[in-house]
Amino acid sequence: MTSGPESSVVHTRAPGKVNVFLKVGSLLDDGYHDVAIAYQAVSLYDDVRAYPADDFSVSLTGTVDLSRVPTDGSNIAIKAARLLARRTAFRGGVRLEIDKHVPVTGGMGGGSADAAATLLACDTLWGTGLPREEMLDLASELGADVPFAFTGGTAIGTGRGDQLSPALAKGTFQWVFAMADFGLSTPDVYRELDKHRDRHSQDIFPASLAPTVDANVLQALRA
Repeated sequence: MTSGPESSVVHTRAPGKVNVFLKVGSLLDDGYHDVAIAYQAVSLYDDVRAYPADDFSVSLTGTVDLSRVPTDGSNIAIKAARLLARRTAFRGGVRLEIDKHVPVTGGMGGGSADAAATLLACDTLWGTGLPREEMLDLASELGADVPFAFTGGTAIGTGRGDQLSPALAKGTFQWVFAMADFGLSTPDVYRELDKHRDRHSQDIFPASLAPTVDANVLQALRA
């Protein structure tokens, strides 16, 4: 993730991602699944500009379909800003302008990128100066993919996907993304997986309690 102050404006950006590998384990008590993911950041970014304000607001532009992105308090960027304000006892708000290029509800972490970029933008704008580990803790509260959007690069995610271990990737990868005309939210996808497992419980193995990433995937990234 990158950032840069411009007088009273802070500009940050965070990358979208592709899951090179994903293994979904059992459903946890907190409603998340235990997963093993090989994350790879891609050169599609969401840009966030943060301006001083008394309240919290967000406006959207971009090259992707924005019709499914809310602009009220349910927007994850607004949630991120408010979470940081509560954690640091900051009294004030922020006006966010988000320029989106990561496809929406396409599994590429666009919302997570917005949240991560907003955390960094507001921390810089407000001068709250949270340590990196505390920022990652806030990112994890916002969503399982947000910590990776905060760090980028290549990483292995375990637990909910938010326990990250950086991975060495030597190759240059060219990706072609074929996007559907409709979107699928991550919670809906996992719910459908749970239903499928229930319907076919006699035909498939039980979900692993602690899935791991295939060693062949790691070897391919290092090639």
